[in-house]
Formats: sequence, C-alpha cells, structure tokens
Amino acid sequence: MASSSWILLCLCLASFGACMAAASHIGLGSRLLASEEQTWVSDNGTFAFGFTPAERRDQFELAIWFAELPGDRTLVWSANRNSPVTNNAVLELDTTGNLVLIDGDATVWMSNTSGARVEYAVLSESGNFILYNTPNYTVWQSFSYPTDTLLPNQPLTVSLELTTSNSASQGGYYTLKMLQQPNSLTLALTYNLPETYNNLPESFTNYSYWQAPDISNVTGDVVAVLDDAGSFGIFYGEFSDGAVYVYKNDNDKGELSATSNMTTRSMVLRRLSLESNGNIRLYRWDDDVNGSRQWVPEWAAVSNPCDIAGICGNGVCNLDRSKTNASCTCLPGTSKVEGSSQCSENSSLIGKCDSQHKYPTSEFRISTVQQTNYYYSDFSVIANYSDIATVSKCGDACLSDCDCVASIYGLDDEKPYCWVLRSLDFGGFEDSSSTLFVKVRSNGSNTPEGNSGGSLEGSKDARTKVLVIPIVLSMTVLIGLLCLLLYYNIHKRRALKRALESSLILLGAPLNFSYRELQTRTWNFSQLLGIGKHRIQCYFQQTEDVVLIIWFFFKHV
Repeated sequence: MASSSWILLCLCLASFGACMAAASHIGLGSRLLASEEQTWVSDNGTFAFGFTPAERRDQFELAIWFAELPGDRTLVWSANRNSPVTNNAVLELDTTGNLVLIDGDATVWMSNTSGARVEYAVLSESGNFILYNTPNYTVWQSFSYPTDTLLPNQPLTVSLELTTSNSASQGGYYTLKMLQQPNSLTLALTYNLPETYNNLPESFTNYSYWQAPDISNVTGDVVAVLDDAGSFGIFYGEFSDGAVYVYKNDNDKGELSATSNMTTRSMVLRRLSLESNGNIRLYRWDDDVNGSRQWVPEWAAVSNPCDIAGICGNGVCNLDRSKTNASCTCLPGTSKVEGSSQCSENSSLIGKCDSQHKYPTSEFRISTVQQTNYYYSDFSVIANYSDIATVSKCGDACLSDCDCVASIYGLDDEKPYCWVLRSLDFGGFEDSSSTLFVKVRSNGSNTPEGNSGGSLEGSKDARTKVLVIPIVLSMTVLIGLLCLLLYYNIHKRRALKRALESSLILLGAPLNFSYRELQTRTWNFSQLLGIGKHRIQCYFQQTEDVVLIIWFFFKHV
C-alpha cells in the first residue's frame, strides 16, 4: 500500500513537472489577442510578452515589460512602437515557425523565420523572447533587435543600436551605437535627422554629442554590455579578454562580465534606457524609497541637457540657474511646433536661395543672436574664415553667400573664426564667447504671427515684456492708490482741525492744550482745577500728539 502511494505521488509530481515545462514553452499555433490584452509570462513571472496599450488608448503595442512592478508598465522591447495596432490585432506563432503580428488584413510585423524549423518559443527570465528549433539552438531572439532599452547581459554589438521613437514634431531620433573611426570604434550617442535626409551620407545627417572611451586597433568582436553587478562597459578582442568600463557600479567588486538567457530571476532589477530626451540612464528598481517602490537612476551619460544635440529641434537650449533644467527658444525664421517645446524651420521666413539659385541680396537681412553657438555636421559647413576682422563681418559673409543660412563667430585660443553654414539642423546652446548670425527675409518677421515660439531675440524680449509690464502697471496702480489714500487722510484731518479751530473762536473760549500739558497740570487727571456757575462738559479729540479740547457751555439748570 505504501509502495503504491509512492508510485502515485511520483506520477503526480512527474505530471506536474511536465505541465510546468509545457507552460514555459510556447508551441506552434499559439496566439495572443489584442482585444483581451493577452500575455505570455516568463517562468518566475519577471517579464511579460504581449499586447499593451500605446499612447492612444485605442491602440496597442506588441512589447515585453516587467510583469510584477506596480504603476505604469516599463517596456523593454517593442515590435511595432512606430506602428501601433488596433484591438483587432492578433499575434500568432504559426505552423511554419513564423511569429506574425496581423491587424485586420495587414501584416504589421514578423520574425521572418518560416522554414527555419522553429519548434517552440520561450520568454526567458532575462527578458529575452527566443524562438528555438532544437533545445538551446536559437533561431531568433528579441535581444538581437533592441529598441530603446538594454537589459543585463544583453549584448550590443557593432551591428546593433538602441533607438528612440521618431520625434512627432521633427521626425528626428536618437541612437546609441558603435561609430566606426579610421583606427578605432567608439560607442556614441547621436542625434539623427528625419528619414527624408536619406539621400545624404550618414555623416551629414547625424551628430554625435557623447562618446565612450575609444577602442583602438583591436581584432575580434566589440560588444557593449550591462552586467549583473550594474556596471556598463565594452568587451573587445578575439576572446573578449579586453574590457573598458563606461560606468562602474560602486558595489561591483569583480570584473566586467556577461552571461545570457538566465533561467533565474536577478537579485536586483536594472535597465539601461535611451530616453526620448537623448540621454541614456541606468536605473535600478528599489522597493523602499521613502516608503514607495520605484526606479532609481544610478548613472546618466550626459549631465547638462543642453549638451544634447536636437533637444530643442533646431532651436536654442537655455539652462536655468540650477544648471539642470532646460528650456527652448526659437531662432529667427523658426517657430515652436504645436504641442512641443521644439522649434522647426519656416521656409517662408528663412533666408535661402530660390530654385534657380538667384539671390537678390535686398530681400534678406542678418539677425544677430548674441552669446549663442550651434551644433553642425561636416555637410553643413560652406567655409571657415580665420581672417574676419570684426564680429559683424561674419554676418556679412553669410549675407553675401547665396547658400548660407547662418554663420557663427567665436574665438579659438583667442584667434577669431567664422563658420559659414548651409543648414540649421542640430540645435544651439548658450555660449558667452560666440555670436550666431541668422539670415532671414527682409519683409518677414522673425516669427509667424500668433506663434508662441518666437525667435531667440524676440522670445527674450517678449518674455521680458510679459514679466515687466504687469509688474510696472501693478506698482503704478498701487502707488496711485496709496497717494490718494494719503491725500484723503491728510485733507480730512486738516479740514477737521480747521472746523474745530473755527468753532473755538468764541468770546472767553479756552485755549487748546496738549494732552501731556493737561496730564501734568492735573496730576494725571486727579486734581480739579476749578468750577464755575455753568456746567462745563468737555470732549477730547486726539490728533497725532495734540489733544483738542472742545468746550460746550450751557446754562446750569
């Protein structure tokens, strides 16, 4: 009886184990419906894969996120972030082994793994969604197609990059990727112009504003990775035996390391995210931050937001007094994009050649923007003059060149320079040693009528007026009211005094005494000075330091 019980228990445990294994494997023919926001979850419940609401609540993204964390979902990967789907969408791992996202009759995204003999899929505890054809042989994985987040042990190779969504206002976007230099590789942050610039070389359409240490003269793979200890760095060499830290966690006592496809949950949840403002930040999940549970930033690549190109579109970034928060002002010929802090060019105002390359100089003028510099690519440079005698001559150099849109004057080791530019794409920043000249049409205002953006000069003037005028008006009204009140009070007192004095000019009327005189002569009003045959009644009227004594005489009855 006991032996049969053991056999039954073993059979139950075996069956339970088989069910758990089956639950971790996603078989061919499995589907998820957007209408029901269905998900697949990793074995220990750390990550979820499925449909999640997009920015518009009636649209959805196919994504991976941290499953058990409170608050808004923190997405770490998305298949269709720039092409959200409706609630009619379906995700299917079809019988050919292809993972397909369909919205109505349209195929929005697919893994392109048909014919690769895919047998099942797994969402690992590392946050990696993997398609396998035989155990431990990967056909496709989400780690090889990152979006804007790097998870621990997720490799970022030379061929991969993190990217933000395209800017709704500008169409530009940010990337974290390896840049190929003549003799080295550099992990860098870049701002990229909209895809409409694709007919130009890459070096002309992006601007690198942050770089990690160079990796020079190496053979073999070069891979950036965030390790389990919370350090971020780069492996290189044939056997990945070289390593350079970009950021080393204070609690990391070992060396930079990487493993993949973990089956157990990490002790600490971390993520390295490329944010929409162009900065990369390393976050750690903390279960107790003053009684709340939240992501805590551990490191950021850029500390000054105005060091990030394109953060204001092609406008100018201005720091506040704390040097941590930034605002945007628009250049002459540009204006604020509706619903955004960024600026964009207005072709009807900016000074450019026409289609026939004609250039009537009288139609243009130079607008000067003091203490401002600008980010520009190699493509944007028309000329660099080092023999400019005065600051204004740099503006004249732009005005005389048909292709010039703006020019920058500054000092390099006390030697003047003047860069003449054909485009304003990557944004500007405050610089006390530089002056920016922008060419605009003579008959056009610096900003379109009714636009709240304004030029840098116009915006500053307008902002000053908005602040100063109400203050001056308020002070004027307040001073006027105080003057009227003071005049009324003095006039009333004088009139009362005259009335009292005139009423006292009677035969035999007593004199006026001060309050202190009366107090002294009557021993603090305790001694009677005298009495007559008439009843005397007196009233005291104190005005400032003088007491007027009003005497009324009437016959004693």
